Amino acid sequence: MTDLTRRHLAAAAPLALLGAPTRAVAQPRPPGLEAAAHYRFALGDFAVTMLLDAAGLIDGPWPIVGEDRPRAEVAQLMRENRLPPDRFQPGFTPVLVETGRARVLFDTGNGAVGFVPRPSGGRLAARLRAIGVEPEAITHVVLTHCHTDHIGGLMEAGRAAFPQATFVVGAAEFDFWRAPERLGGPPEDYAYRSAQVFRSHLLPLAARARLVADGAEIVPGIRALAAPGHTPGHLAYHVESQGKRLLVWGDCAHHEVASLARPGWHALFDMDKAAGARTRERIYDMAAREGLLVAGYHTSFPSLGYVVPAGTGYRWIPVTYQLL
Repeated sequence: MTDLTRRHLAAAAPLALLGAPTRAVAQPRPPGLEAAAHYRFALGDFAVTMLLDAAGLIDGPWPIVGEDRPRAEVAQLMRENRLPPDRFQPGFTPVLVETGRARVLFDTGNGAVGFVPRPSGGRLAARLRAIGVEPEAITHVVLTHCHTDHIGGLMEAGRAAFPQATFVVGAAEFDFWRAPERLGGPPEDYAYRSAQVFRSHLLPLAARARLVADGAEIVPGIRALAAPGHTPGHLAYHVESQGKRLLVWGDCAHHEVASLARPGWHALFDMDKAAGARTRERIYDMAAREGLLVAGYHTSFPSLGYVVPAGTGYRWIPVTYQLL
């Protein structure tokens, strides 16, 4: 394991838990990095709001993307796309879908314990209140998977952050993280940290959890789609209203250039590297063929775009004014 990899793994928990500073957590933000904290648009009869939970620059994209490739190869791809070779600005972007009957929140951000700790991360509750939505108004919290930067916002000071919500999570995902052997790895491992946060943040809410699988309807207009590899039970979600469609794909990409241009490259945080690559190929192909609008949790805010074929891979076209 390289020193850079260790720094990325260390970033999976707050510095107070793991000790010394690391460049892998958010650095001071240059001017303009947080020009907006939410992005709202209509999807048929639904209202969709993208919510920026964390902002900052981190090391990468290697080895987060392309850990099986030489660092120089990933850096060259960045240079070809006029991006810095050794740092990037990931999004951490939960999605709120208001259907008229339900307020459905996809993922809960970092909270106080996630990949980007406070004050740079864990800002979802403040983002919701800024658009006039109190946490008590959320009817469903839908989790794409159980890594810390997606479930860290489930609890606040030991209490459920969304006290009226049903919690939706993949059955395979829930069973995987609940297994005792998840706590058998080294404490600095990202999977170990996620297993800890699962026990402190999601397991206490199990009585209100709904366990689902591929094809399950969450509420009318929202269905689950299997997308394993990043984690065993990782799910994406189709959202549709009045013929308008959105794909919430969770962590099917960690970088909007590298992940799409080279879907076969291994991703550091994928638990099954080969399955993750197969899922990326399948999901990107579907998004491109069907012209889907995509919500990509880790793409640059507002974390919305389209996928088109490009050579042997794909290209991300970020949303600018298409939805106005």
